[in-house]
Amino acid sequence: MQRLYDFLRRHPTWVDSFWAVVLLGVSGLSLVTLSEGPGQDPSVGAVPVVLGFCLVVALRRRFPEWMLVLAAFIGVCQLVFDVETNLANFAMLVIIYTAAADGPRWASRFALIGGLCAAPLSSMRWPTENVSAFGSVLFTLFQIVPFALAWVLGDSIRTRRAYFAQLEERAARLEKEREAQAKVAVAAERARIARELHDVVAHNVSVMVVQADGAAYVLDAAPDQAKKALETISGTGRQALAEMRRLLGVLRTGEPEEGSEYVPQPDVEQLDELIEQVRTSGLPVDYKVEGTPRPLPSGVELTAYRIVQEALTNTRKHGGENAGASVRLVYFDDGLGLLVEDDGKGAPHELYEDGGADGRGHGLIGMRERVGMVGGTLDAGPRPGGGFRISALLPLKSAH
Repeated sequence: MQRLYDFLRRHPTWVDSFWAVVLLGVSGLSLVTLSEGPGQDPSVGAVPVVLGFCLVVALRRRFPEWMLVLAAFIGVCQLVFDVETNLANFAMLVIIYTAAADGPRWASRFALIGGLCAAPLSSMRWPTENVSAFGSVLFTLFQIVPFALAWVLGDSIRTRRAYFAQLEERAARLEKEREAQAKVAVAAERARIARELHDVVAHNVSVMVVQADGAAYVLDAAPDQAKKALETISGTGRQALAEMRRLLGVLRTGEPEEGSEYVPQPDVEQLDELIEQVRTSGLPVDYKVEGTPRPLPSGVELTAYRIVQEALTNTRKHGGENAGASVRLVYFDDGLGLLVEDDGKGAPHELYEDGGADGRGHGLIGMRERVGMVGGTLDAGPRPGGGFRISALLPLKSAH
């Protein structure tokens, strides 16, 4: 049944043609009945009128404007050639409805005016006998009602279709906006994961490389120091793997694997451990905290930790053998200040200008993105007298 319904919806002209044939048959029987009755002699012009109105019904949805004009022309011909109304004139109600529902605005207005004029013109052309003037006016008004209702019904269908089309358009627009927001969210999440992976890999692998070089250098002369360096490499590797598991866990759709290690987000309190780890790798670091420590938003905690981590990693990479660093963490009334300096050779110019012309410099790019997300400011560049300086100011809000 549904297939038949869908087929008829796809071929509306077939449906209209069927009803046109029905109208032709009913009108033909009516004309035959009138011709056989006493004193009844329908004019010859009634036949083309019936055929014309049946054609209007058959093609009303295929050519609504042309069929409206054809119906008006047939109606005028009826008045001129004195062809009285018959059952085929029902097609005028059908085309008025169709013009109001599917036709352009001018056709809808034309159908309304024509429908309101049809009944009065018919009453004047073929007046009812033995009826008072009041009765004739009342009968004319009664005949106007079907034409008005046909137009009102068609116009309400047009309004309803426009409303549903607007709802569909709005739904499609909202769906596109949701897709765009989802893509932005995915891109932001990918950027966040990339920053986290860069910080974890760059820092821990740097520590492991330095310790491995040191172990190789003292392997024969000082086996105890080499063993200690290997233990540091092992611990650092485990820490890196644990953090990478945490980051990659956001990409899993199922439950976490049994026995998987959970590592919380780094925060300011873990800076002592980070700096001690850096000192163990051979880089002397002077660390001071100024002001009164207070609760920090988790985003600020992570940003501060990653900035210090990346800055010290860059010092190990580019500072040279005898480089030293200092870290200052300052609690202001309305913000958290970070100052990381070293007295080494400093990073190459292309690594801190324009994001790294050689495709590197992702650490500084990640710093700027992190600071921007919490509404802070970052300044990175060579320090007067040699070395490199990174200063950041992060807005401080109560964790509660």
